[in-house]
Amino acid sequence: ARTHGDFPAGLPALREALADRYTARGVPTMPEQIMVTTGAMGGLAAVRRLFAPAGERIAVEHPSYANVLQLMRQSGLRLVPVAMGEGLAGWDLPAWRAALRDSAPRLAYVVADYHNPTGALAPDEARRQLVAASRSSGTVLIVDETMADLCLDPPPDGPPLPVAALDPGGAAVVTVGSASKTFWAGLRIGWVRAAPELIRRLVAGRAHADLGSPVLEQLALTWLLSGDGWDEAVRLRRDEVRTNRDALVRALRAHLPDWRFEVPSGGLTLWTRTGGLSGSRIAETGERLGVRVPSGPRFGIDGAFDGHLRLPFTLPPAVAGEAVTRLEVAARMVAEGRVGTVGAPGDYIA
Repeated sequence: ARTHGDFPAGLPALREALADRYTARGVPTMPEQIMVTTGAMGGLAAVRRLFAPAGERIAVEHPSYANVLQLMRQSGLRLVPVAMGEGLAGWDLPAWRAALRDSAPRLAYVVADYHNPTGALAPDEARRQLVAASRSSGTVLIVDETMADLCLDPPPDGPPLPVAALDPGGAAVVTVGSASKTFWAGLRIGWVRAAPELIRRLVAGRAHADLGSPVLEQLALTWLLSGDGWDEAVRLRRDEVRTNRDALVRALRAHLPDWRFEVPSGGLTLWTRTGGLSGSRIAETGERLGVRVPSGPRFGIDGAFDGHLRLPFTLPPAVAGEAVTRLEVAARMVAEGRVGTVGAPGDYIA
């Protein structure tokens, strides 16, 4: 880096590269609109600290990403759940308008691109309505784009617009992104895109948190963004994830035909109904059999979604097949009431 290494807003070259990438996607962006963070969770935590002290409301999709729900709970925020449609139906716009109007939350959090956990993709019109409703209620809309590059089956009409493109004034939308889902979980570099004044406030508040993100990892991401590396890495990642997804789907249909799900066109997760059985009990029994999967209630509020599991398609086909075989045994044991008879596993699949 040949510098002091102290970059609270992020390595200048990386901020410029990320801004250029947003501009190429149709969202004109200056480097001053980017703050580099330690993963997307670091960006979300920074935005939460700035906008929402304990006791404030935040509207969230229901279900929503488990780690974000836990972050908001631990921060003392009051969650306002807005139900997602079944399968890949996605966002209930009248419900969102009503929730934002009636609750007037300070923040709202959405994953518009390959929603975690359902895999739904918000079309352009849904994005427009979400931005309009947020602007009308004075709510800051946090848009999580960590899955945006993981398009496995391209839409026939092309990808939807980035949500930030529908907020040209920059007052309503804050975007959070990350390299961790796109490339590798160990590359803990994320970013926030927002109006320059908001970025300055976020950077100023960072002194009380982590001071900055690791520079070596930022240099690695800058290298990916500076040539053809990003596009090639994304292509390889999509091919790998698509193969994993299709193998997981085949295994589930062969071994657990009573489980119901819709195959998402991108992302990393399959939101699965567990044939009328408790997802929590299957997850608990599955762990005793050596396979770890998160149960539905982790993605909901007040115990919702116990009839679901979230299954990530991040494992190679052979390992995913073995995991599904163990889940089949776990489901059978739960159905037969034999959950207390499981011995310790010899190995684990997470």
